[in-house]
Formats: sequence, structure tokens, C-alpha cells
Amino acid sequence: MINTKREFSAGGAVYKKDGDKILWLVCQHSGYHKWVLPKGLIDPGEKSAETAVREVEEETGVKTKIIAKIPEPEKYIYTMNGVRIFKLVQYFLMEYVSGDIANHDFEMEAVEWLPYEEASQKLNFHGAKAVLETAKKLLQP
Repeated sequence: MINTKREFSAGGAVYKKDGDKILWLVCQHSGYHKWVLPKGLIDPGEKSAETAVREVEEETGVKTKIIAKIPEPEKYIYTMNGVRIFKLVQYFLMEYVSGDIANHDFEMEAVEWLPYEEASQKLNFHGAKAVLETAKKLLQP
């Protein structure tokens, strides 16, 4: 029988305005080298919104504010060390406040601000692309 467990994470689809353009934050994970949105495990007693703000700042070096909750959490299954993990990630649409992506932590080998189309193409997972698409729709009135 395969061992299973559940993980709950939170993260952000982060944007900033650059003149008349909107740029989106994407990260390349140091462990598996895929392009992702920043996210991390929810600590005991922490609310998902608190986790999202904390993890985005830790992983990318930028401070953000939450604009909206992305309605549908990302769900996926992966296996690590023989354990099947059912993962649920609550994302938030977040606006850049301050900070510098050069100050990202060791978990990310690269962090970039990109226009939507480039950011979407760079993301390696369908779920992350769907989150980014939803975030873009939430941002446009």
C-alpha cells in the first residue's frame, strides 16, 4: 500500500505596473528547475493569505498586497520518497509594493518580471498557467 498525505500551500500571482504595461512575477525553482508561481506550505495557525504574502517575499524578495483571492485552488498529486502527496494551493492576486527580485532566496534560481504572454509561456505547469490566466481576468475590469 502506498502512503499518502495532504499538503496545503498558498502563493501569489503577482503583478506590477510598468508605465502602461503590466508585468507578472515568475520563478525558476532551484530543486526541479521548472518555472512556477511563488508558493509555500501553510504553517500551523497561519491563514492562507498570510502564508501567500510571507512566501512571495521569502522566495522572490518582493513585498506585496493582496488584491483578490483566486477562486479555484490549484490541485495536483505528486510522489516524493515513495509517498503520494495530494496538494492544494490557494493563490491570491497580489500587487507589487516594494523590494527587489535580486534578493530572492535559495529556493529559486531565477526570478523575472515578464509580460503576460511570456510569463504564461515560461510557466511549466498547466495549473500555474490557469492560475495566471484567472489572475489576469480578475485584474481586468
